Amino acid sequence: MSVGEAARLALLWRGDRLGRRDATPDNNRLSRVFEALAALGIHAEPAVYADDLESEVREQLRKLDGVLVWVNPISDGQNRIALDAMLRDVASHGVWVSAHPDVILKMGVKEVLHRTKHLGWGTDTQLYRSDRAFREEFPPRLLSAGPRVLKRNRGNGGQGVWKVELVSPTRRVKKLKTAEKPGRAA
Repeated sequence: MSVGEAARLALLWRGDRLGRRDATPDNNRLSRVFEALAALGIHAEPAVYADDLESEVREQLRKLDGVLVWVNPISDGQNRIALDAMLRDVASHGVWVSAHPDVILKMGVKEVLHRTKHLGWGTDTQLYRSDRAFREEFPPRLLSAGPRVLKRNRGNGGQGVWKVELVSPTRRVKKLKTAEKPGRAA
């Protein structure tokens, strides 16, 4: 891109072949982003991605100056392994990638909540770096602090999030007895 030349960007989101074929700047959830970029004189085009469309999307992105990526790390049983490899490749050819997969990995996603809890927005956040640390540290914390929320380091949309609370021994026995009688309504 030379001085005075308008940037050419793609807005990338997950979809399928039909969605890719029919995508326009106006018919998707990012239409307002397309409008804002156009108002700034920036050419933006849809780049609908699926793993089976990777080569087409790669070819499209290599012709542009940059790509804004809106793809969750885990969604509907899909991950970003192939997408991230493709994004690294286009970045290595001079295309600006937001957010670059290597930057996302360094952020640590949920770990950042632990590392920055002292800044005032945090809460009683703990980090377990191993299974052993979790086995040793979590039960006493549950006993002393009450219900806890467990989150995987990576995940989104509530996937991999559990609320853990103690169940009284009486309630647990009651639950087990109900479960031991097949065919009876609880």
